[in-house]
Amino acid sequence: MVRAQALMELRLLSRNGEQLLLTLVIPLLLLVAATRAGSVVDLGAGRTIDVVTPGVLALAVLSTAFTSLAIATGFERRYGVLKRLGASPLPRWGLLAGKVAAIAVVELVQLTVLVAVAQLLGWQPTGGAGAYAWLVVLAVLGTAAFGALALLIAGTLRAEATLAVANLVYVVLLVGGGLIVPLSRHPDAIAAVLQLLPSGALGEGLRTAFETGSPGLLPVLVLTVWAVGAGLLTARCFRWE
Repeated sequence: MVRAQALMELRLLSRNGEQLLLTLVIPLLLLVAATRAGSVVDLGAGRTIDVVTPGVLALAVLSTAFTSLAIATGFERRYGVLKRLGASPLPRWGLLAGKVAAIAVVELVQLTVLVAVAQLLGWQPTGGAGAYAWLVVLAVLGTAAFGALALLIAGTLRAEATLAVANLVYVVLLVGGGLIVPLSRHPDAIAAVLQLLPSGALGEGLRTAFETGSPGLLPVLVLTVWAVGAGLLTARCFRWE
């Protein structure tokens, strides 16, 4: 039943052009544009492609696990889809497991395509094979954190409010959430706050991992705390109808 639900979620995603644009095309265009635009924004030392690519990978996780999931779940809740599925033989945990499985497949495709394109553009990470292992770990933790936040919003707000909030958060984190621009380029006070956000932790964690082979303890700890905290809050507050 979970496998069937996951396949249905994937089919629904593949038919939604807006979500495909958000999850893959925008990060891909941003990767190419940032590389070709030169030093429009001061990203600090190092080649632009090496600085931008980890942030774009983090953005891909954000777009799928947060924005796309929140909007889709919010409208499913509004139209009574969640209520009907909750009354079916599929257990409610199975519905969420199906959504998580679909997100995992989409993210696997996203990250594979983005890494391949970045390498074609000249990306040369110095973190070695361990960096790619940390990419998987941080992507899983980031998905858990952003996914829990997405379900929290979709399960407590009206669909229209969920749409507005999800898109607003996406834009705000893209511009100033520590994803593309390294934390070292922000004032110290702002950087101290951004590193405690899931976006800043994921972006900086991936950037450090691909530079040195390890993200350090803080990004892993921050993402874990957000995932657990938001997950517990979602379990308490989520309304199925």
